[in-house]
Amino acid sequence: MDNSRFYSVRMRASENQSHEKGGKHISGGELISSYQDLKKSVDFLLEKALTHSRGKPDFLQIQCELIDQPITQVPPLTVKTIEVSSVEEGQQKARKLLEQAGVSKQVIEKAYAQIPDEAVRGAILIDCHTGKRIDGRKDRGVRVSRMDWERVNFEKWVKAKALPLNQRIKEALVLATKVSTHQATVAELCWSDDPEYVTGYVASKTLGYQRITKLKPYGDERGCRIFFVDTSYDLDTYITYLEKQPMFIQWEEDDVTRPNRKK
Repeated sequence: MDNSRFYSVRMRASENQSHEKGGKHISGGELISSYQDLKKSVDFLLEKALTHSRGKPDFLQIQCELIDQPITQVPPLTVKTIEVSSVEEGQQKARKLLEQAGVSKQVIEKAYAQIPDEAVRGAILIDCHTGKRIDGRKDRGVRVSRMDWERVNFEKWVKAKALPLNQRIKEALVLATKVSTHQATVAELCWSDDPEYVTGYVASKTLGYQRITKLKPYGDERGCRIFFVDTSYDLDTYITYLEKQPMFIQWEEDDVTRPNRKK
């Protein structure tokens, strides 16, 4: 792959001033674009920012930056959807999955107690051994960046797996795959700050990407993104990977015959 003309395109939008001045987070987005598709990519993120259900932004920033390092290619995590009838059942499922991934009950409860009431733009990082928050970013968190899944390849994967052609699934699976690929990641817990979207997930190298259909009440604008981190690995190197390492998700068609065992 020729990386010389690929760009990291990032968007963030807020209401009542910028994020740094205390504005309400409205939307964010990440993708990797060729030079030829740069205008289309910017238009896509602009539309996302202007039509989000959290509100109308009065601060909007779109940044394009040439990628000057090799782009890693990794396969997507396996996917399973868990249907639940209530938020309570969904949250119980999420806790059980986190335990299966290797996070203790005590650490899980400590992490839940640290979920902020106000929106955090990125992820909060939790030490999987102690349950303490370790990123030191307050309401900023750690924003995973420089990642994407080429459209044609994603559509082939969707068809092979008999899944809906869903932009939300694409974006979430791209992020979860990048996060889980690093050895320091034990597990991820996430649900959206979009008040109209109640599905969330737990992801890890061993579990794959496990969607849970209800992890919050409809209309709730409080989201959550927690990475449980093995702190035997260097934290600064880990954060640099999350923020800076460019990555494409690439599904190989040979995988169509392989069962999704990591469920």
